[in-house]
Amino acid sequence: MGWLLKAVFTMSKGLNKIAEIALACMILLTVFDVILRTGRAPIIGTYEMVGLLGAIIISFAIPFTSWIKAHIRVDFAILRLSPRARAIVDVITRCVGLALFLAIGWHLLILGAEALKAGEVTPTRHIPLYPVIYAVGAASFFQSLVLFCDILKIFRGEYE
Repeated sequence: MGWLLKAVFTMSKGLNKIAEIALACMILLTVFDVILRTGRAPIIGTYEMVGLLGAIIISFAIPFTSWIKAHIRVDFAILRLSPRARAIVDVITRCVGLALFLAIGWHLLILGAEALKAGEVTPTRHIPLYPVIYAVGAASFFQSLVLFCDILKIFRGEYE
């Protein structure tokens, strides 16, 4: 199982790198659009490209953020529990999260297929929506895998 944990960690770091690159592109796009607007030549479709990049950034950053426990966690009540009870609560919450992200991923795959079939594109630049929808769905499935690895780490006694 150690190989699975390493593989998931490496892949989550890779997805996070993609999110970082997308964020840099979003920043550059916005800066150039603002600069060009002063010369009355804005970049057409900036708003929709920023929206698509935002979807990629958020969905691709979630797995690594979850892996390194950098998300917000309200645990003032949990800290009063015994380590065993804390582990039980952690397993339950990870199972609920796993089910949620599996459902999100599944429905995004359905939505992506519908967008592909209908030929849905953004209004201004006519960028196809289905690749972004599929990417966010895949990231949701990957987040489920990260939560599964959390459960494995809890059972192995490696979880903080």
